[in-house]
Formats: sequence, C-alpha cells, structure tokens
Amino acid sequence: MASYNQLIMFILFYIFMLATWVVGKPQVPCYFIFGDSLVDNGNNNHLVTFAKAIYLPHGIDYSSGPTGRFCNGRTFADFMAENLGFTSEIPPFAFSNGSNILLGLNYASAAAGIRSETGWHLGDRITFDEQLQNHELTVLIISDVLGGYDLASTYLQKCFYHIGFGSNDYLNNYFMSAVYDTSNMFTVEEFTKVLIQQYRSQILKLHSYGARKVALHGLGPIGCTPYEMSRHSSNESCVEYINTAVQLFNHHVKLLIDELNNDTSLENAKFIYLNFYDMSMEAIQHPSAFGFKVVNSACCGTGLNNGALTCLPFEVPCRDRNEYFFWDAYHSTEAANKIGARRTYLAINQSDVYPFDVYHLVQL
Repeated sequence: MASYNQLIMFILFYIFMLATWVVGKPQVPCYFIFGDSLVDNGNNNHLVTFAKAIYLPHGIDYSSGPTGRFCNGRTFADFMAENLGFTSEIPPFAFSNGSNILLGLNYASAAAGIRSETGWHLGDRITFDEQLQNHELTVLIISDVLGGYDLASTYLQKCFYHIGFGSNDYLNNYFMSAVYDTSNMFTVEEFTKVLIQQYRSQILKLHSYGARKVALHGLGPIGCTPYEMSRHSSNESCVEYINTAVQLFNHHVKLLIDELNNDTSLENAKFIYLNFYDMSMEAIQHPSAFGFKVVNSACCGTGLNNGALTCLPFEVPCRDRNEYFFWDAYHSTEAANKIGARRTYLAINQSDVYPFDVYHLVQL
C-alpha cells in the first residue's frame, strides 16, 4: 500500500509541475533564440531566398497555418517556450512590434551559419553575425524601456538564450564542393576547428550583450537526413563520413562548453550542451520506442526517401505525421521536436545534456 500511495503522490506532483510549467509564471523573464531553419519562425518570409516555408503543407498542423516554420507544426523552440512557462510564442525579430520585446525574440534564419558565406547559393539569409547585430539593437531598445543599460543588464542576465548553428556550415557549405571552396581549403578537422574558433568569438560577443544562461544546440545526424540519403542513393544506411564530421563538431562544442564554464572572467555565466545527435540516433535506431514507424524517409518530399526535393508548395504529405521522424528532406516533425525539447528541458538520460539540463540552468 505504501508503494501505491507513493506512486499516486508522484503522479499528482508531476501533474502539478506540468501545470506550473505550462500556465504559471514563466521561469525566465525572456527567451532569445539564435539559429537556422530548425527554429526559424518567420524571419526569412520577406527575404529573397529559396529558404522559406510560407506555403502549405508547411504548418499543416500549426494553429496559424504556414508561418515560416520548416515543420508540419511546432518547432523545438516553440516547445521549449512552453516548457519554460510562456503562454504565447516567442515572436520573430522581423515581425516584432516592440510591445512584447521584453519576453524575448527569435532571430533564427533558414540557411544561416556560423560562417558568413554559408547558404549564399539559396539567397538571402541572416547569418549568426547579423543575428547578433539584431540582438544588439534589441538590447539598446530594452535599455531605453527599462531606463538604462545597468537595469537592462540585470534583466537580461536572468533570461534564457538558445543557440543552434553548424548544420548549414556542413550541409550548405563544406560538403557542397561544387559551390563552396572550403573543402579544398581545409580538411574536415581544420574546418571544424576554424568553425569553433569563430563560434567561440560570436558566443563571447553575445555574453558581452548580457547573456548568462546559454544552451548550445548540438548538431543532429545530418548523414541520416532524407536529403543526404537520397543524394548518396541509400535507402537504409546513414552517410557515415558526414555523421563523423558532425560528431567531431559536437565534440569540440562540448570542449568549448568546458572552456567557457571554467573561464572566471565570464562572470555569472553558465553554458550547457544539448545532445541532439544521440537522442536522434536513439529514435532512428529504435523508432517504435518513440512512437515512430518511418525514420528513413520524409513525410513530405519527392524522389528517393522523399529527400531528392524538399516539400513543394501544396504537395500532399503523409497522413499520420506523428509516425514520421522527418518532416521534409532536412527537418524533423513536430512529434520529434516535442521529444527533443522535453528531454533537453528535463533530461531523461544523463547523456541528453551536458553538464545539466535547461530546467536546472534557468534555476541558477
């Protein structure tokens, strides 16, 4: 009987915590998002670029329809905002009217990378350096609203910052040798080190603007995307040389996390790593454990693995999106995003995050 009562108490506590997370006061005053198409929620909509998702079936399961999200529904950032207790979405920088700026902004841009040239063949995009410039402008506005830089700095130090770059630097740069010269200039090890050096300086610039609670989004297994599998004529096997490069990048990001956390000059700052590679591989290798049936083909697309061309306007997608890990040639479904956000917010496995999860980061 005692164990039964303990179980009931645990369930009641868990329900209470869920209610607190979802409808209670947000655990941080604001949430700022930097990244690429994995979390872009409309910043590319008015750019001259092929990298935009303003047409159906993108957004087919989203309450507002197509919004610029490269997904059938909500992105990782949308779910993370919910987990943090926000009752409304974090708006894109491009469409912010200033009234909600104190809650945070999403600066992410599809095709963007750490390097400025990354993704240029797709058209306009807002690089990480440019996203940092947009955030600098935001900080100035917040300083005016709150009555000075010191008050703004105190406010921003309590906020949560999520950064996710690197995928396009490999996908739409290094491994696209017909367009970019980087693979001729660097070995993959050299390129990764150059990327990390630039990433470090960009993160330090964000710190100078007030960021203190920062999560770095590790890269997923790009070699397992329908696009890369289609490009390499593979129905089942992931492209290992691409995944090896991704793992090398992630390894160096974890080393960077240690370096930043041990830097005594970065006052009151804490950095964590979100391990999307291992979580994604776990789902790809054991799909039924996560409720997935299809992990080697996109829900929307054409060609081998539905990955030869990305989801085209008004294309008919798969019927049950919850059974698919990949929405299109590159991006995960809402179902996969929800799992990733849940496990990085409150880690199930110790390996999901490093050195701890988002929940514990925002409590600092």
